[in-house]
Amino acid sequence: MRGYIHTFSLCIVIALLSLLFLFSKHDAESFLKQVRGPLEPSVAKNFNGVKSKQRPTATRSLRLGDVADKVTSPGQRETLMQLAVVACGERHREAVNMLKTTAMLSSRDLRFHIFAEEQLHTNIKAALDSWPAYIRVKFSYVVHPISFPHENHEEWSQLFKPCASQRLFLPMILREVDSLLYVDTDVLFLQPVELIWDMLALFNSTQLVAMAPEHEEPRIAWYSRFSRHPYYGRTGINSGVMLMNLTRMRRTHFKNDMTSVGLHWDELLMPLLQKYKLNITWGDQDLINIIFHYNPEMVFTFPCHWNYRPDHCIYGSNCIPAEEEGVVILHGNRGVFHSDKQPAFKAVYDAFKLYTFGEDLVKSFLLPLEVALNGTTHTYCGKVSYFFTRGLGKYVKRIQRRTPPGG
Repeated sequence: MRGYIHTFSLCIVIALLSLLFLFSKHDAESFLKQVRGPLEPSVAKNFNGVKSKQRPTATRSLRLGDVADKVTSPGQRETLMQLAVVACGERHREAVNMLKTTAMLSSRDLRFHIFAEEQLHTNIKAALDSWPAYIRVKFSYVVHPISFPHENHEEWSQLFKPCASQRLFLPMILREVDSLLYVDTDVLFLQPVELIWDMLALFNSTQLVAMAPEHEEPRIAWYSRFSRHPYYGRTGINSGVMLMNLTRMRRTHFKNDMTSVGLHWDELLMPLLQKYKLNITWGDQDLINIIFHYNPEMVFTFPCHWNYRPDHCIYGSNCIPAEEEGVVILHGNRGVFHSDKQPAFKAVYDAFKLYTFGEDLVKSFLLPLEVALNGTTHTYCGKVSYFFTRGLGKYVKRIQRRTPPGG
């Protein structure tokens, strides 16, 4: 009898323990579900909620139509396009000519952020204010002083060309601006700026900048042959045309080769310069390449006709998208807008410079430009200069039809 009671008691204890185990497991699972809800996205995904192993979207085949097709919701577009340029010394004349091309071709509102030395502000304002009312209504502008961190002002201002590295500090200076298109002064828009602005809607949730490759062919590209520092992709990226989501740039922690933790953009710049300043040739562009070498998922790479340079035609055509769709943005780096080295590039620059607002766009701008380009066919770039007018001609004729006589 005593043995039976002992066995029965043992069974009751085991049953009670089993029930306690089941209840505790249920409570633990409920607790974990509550905890995992908020934690899993930050552990398994990056700051924008995309899995960390996600590959960047392939954009090498991006075409002009892709932008128009994918930007369908009004909420995907910024209503005001923000454009920045840095102009020091004689470069302010180039900057004004570049802004003229945007105002001529754009049909949407623009805001220009012009960074220039104090002595140039009056001339820049006078040039922009002299344009006719039907052009000035398209844009507003702010002329900013050149601004670098006080403790390293001299080092930053003379890093490459005077003031060129100002672009590195735009996320911190323009804190009220969400997105921005930065361009060098030696850039001309041959098609409306909204075409590249609308690429912002194509960014996936890891991407925060858009740039074109430095070259199309690694065997003859500068970075792949001569660079003494890390660079983005196979040939590096060119920062002369740089579309930026500044909000993401300010919030992001960037991986780097100096610390085991990510650093914010403004925390990264000076340590990078100190580490690599003896190994960089192209100044701030090299620093940008180093940053995105370690953060390639953050770059949206657009094709060469969005940043078309002499390298794309000097030894023969190597930018296939330009052959198919024309040049969108012409970048006259190495001073080709002002020399006889590449007369086709200079012809386009001079055509914009000489055109007076209010004149017939076809008769006074497009036709003289085509005549000038026909005189450059003794050069490789001249042989393909019809790339320059393919899209430009279409938009010029469209604008001329809409423009009343006399402007």
